[in-house]
Amino acid sequence: MIINTGQRTDIPAFYAEWFAGRIKEGFVCVRNPYNPGQVSKYRLDPYVVDVIGFCTKNPAPMFPYMDLLKDFGQYWFVTLTSYGRDIEPNVPDKHRLIEDFITLSKLVGTDSVGWRYDPIFLSERYTMEYHLHAFRQIAESLKGYTKTVVISFIDLYPKVRKNFPQSREVSKADRLKLGKEMIKIATECGMTVKPCAEGNELAQYGADCSGCMKISDYEKAIGKRLTAPKKKGARAECACYLSCDIGAYNTCLHLCRYCYANAEPEVVYTRNRLHDPSSPFLIGNYEDGDNIHEVPQKSWIDMQERMF
Repeated sequence: MIINTGQRTDIPAFYAEWFAGRIKEGFVCVRNPYNPGQVSKYRLDPYVVDVIGFCTKNPAPMFPYMDLLKDFGQYWFVTLTSYGRDIEPNVPDKHRLIEDFITLSKLVGTDSVGWRYDPIFLSERYTMEYHLHAFRQIAESLKGYTKTVVISFIDLYPKVRKNFPQSREVSKADRLKLGKEMIKIATECGMTVKPCAEGNELAQYGADCSGCMKISDYEKAIGKRLTAPKKKGARAECACYLSCDIGAYNTCLHLCRYCYANAEPEVVYTRNRLHDPSSPFLIGNYEDGDNIHEVPQKSWIDMQERMF
């Protein structure tokens, strides 16, 4: 099976010690964000967990614990954009993140790490020319260290509208122009562009619009075929295989203004103060009345057939 860590928060950046503890103890508890009394308990055992999916803006805090992950398959997405602290207040220096991306690639392999340049929005400061110049600089720096770059354009979810009221949707004409040029740059750097939930409009320029975190991506990362049960994407336009996320909303301290998973900063800081690195839960601990469900788990690796 697959465990995901990055749909709700950034575990490597802010909760690496906690996650390492969960790996050592061999299990994790996750509250249902819409029904907090319902708790899912997952075993973190390489005999049943074939791949752990990470999505982060800062992988470095996990580096001291990489030996704990060596028996698990891994697939990492590292988000690396050109925005300043006006948009991404607590994201580390981008030059350092490029170095950390390269370190991660050397640790897990180019098939196990992808770059995300998203979400893209346009403004007086962050113009089309700005994005293309920055995208080229980053792509050239990461050449040879990944084969995948995911792009997407900003979606105006309710939390985004509240925390970033100046944001505007990117017009189709601008999406096509940006996408076409980014695909050209990525191709020159040995990367395939995978638009995230953007339909097929960039396929005509050479983008792979089939999804950015599919079973085939996990299979390529671990070199084995997975007989995964069929599952719908997180939203209608999403073809990714996302399930069993162990994170929690309103806990990411990057406080990016475009974030769909965070409420206002005060809520995030309040929730973060409830974090206990020794707890089975990312936030808080067991509570009276918890209904704990031990999730049935098994390996999806096809022992009869290997991809490579």
